[in-house]
Amino acid sequence: MDFVRPDINFDFIGKRRIAMILSLIAILLGVGSLVLKGGPLYGIDFAGGTLVQVRFSQAPGIGDVRDVLSGKGMGSAVIQSQGEEAIAVRVKSEEGQSETISDEVFSVISEGFPELEPSLELVEMVGPQVGADLRRKGILSLVYAILGILLYITLRFQFRFALGAVAALVHDVLITVGVFSIMGIEFTLPIIAAVLTIIGYSLNDTIVVFDRIRENIRRHPKEKLATVVNESINQTLSRTILTSGTTLLVVFCLFLFGGKVIHDFSFALLIGIMVGTYSSIFIASPVLLLGGKGESASRTSIRQA
Repeated sequence: MDFVRPDINFDFIGKRRIAMILSLIAILLGVGSLVLKGGPLYGIDFAGGTLVQVRFSQAPGIGDVRDVLSGKGMGSAVIQSQGEEAIAVRVKSEEGQSETISDEVFSVISEGFPELEPSLELVEMVGPQVGADLRRKGILSLVYAILGILLYITLRFQFRFALGAVAALVHDVLITVGVFSIMGIEFTLPIIAAVLTIIGYSLNDTIVVFDRIRENIRRHPKEKLATVVNESINQTLSRTILTSGTTLLVVFCLFLFGGKVIHDFSFALLIGIMVGTYSSIFIASPVLLLGGKGESASRTSIRQA
């Protein structure tokens, strides 16, 4: 099924400078927001806080607990089920405030569910050093993923292709992080999972284009590399639009109807999929041409699939 005409020949490569300027502006806006705000807004997972575990005769639904806490200004609390009779609530707090915060949380829950006989079972302080360790591991997971991708693309294609793929992935991560910073959305462990998902999705799109470029280089070795790259992007455009469109539809439904728990996660995927589709066309492929705009395809040696 072709979503666009098979003979389409839009000049993507000719528009690459405009695209790169727009990307640079978006990245600078995000970086500027991060600098002005002193870094990302970390959630409880990374900033630390107080864990309050409450036991009931029958545990209420997580959504009901969230509604009760949100009514008292605790909408950012992380709520987890602890079986059929208990829930755990994590809220932000400074060192030395755990007792005050825990009393406040328990009071709000007691007022909201008096018929379920709530009782305070456990109070723990999650120190900032734990959050710092999680931040370090989250950043390392992103770095290791990108380095692994760099090695994989180098072995499968060549180093120039690997640079294009990594440039697109870094571009996607920076813009997603920037959007979160500008909108004041907290960074939590699910957001790190979303960013890793975005990296995988963007890479998949990029590999499809790279495979077509490799095929066309072998078919048309005397063509200019810029022409081959542009033709390859146009030939895979229908597939790119269909795949990204159907994925966006599913993620958009999650964003609208998935509830508070996965709201930020699905929002990160929405941004990442759109940016990832854009970068596979306007960032990854054009990077192949850096320093070799006029060279022929025959000068680009490609490994066998």
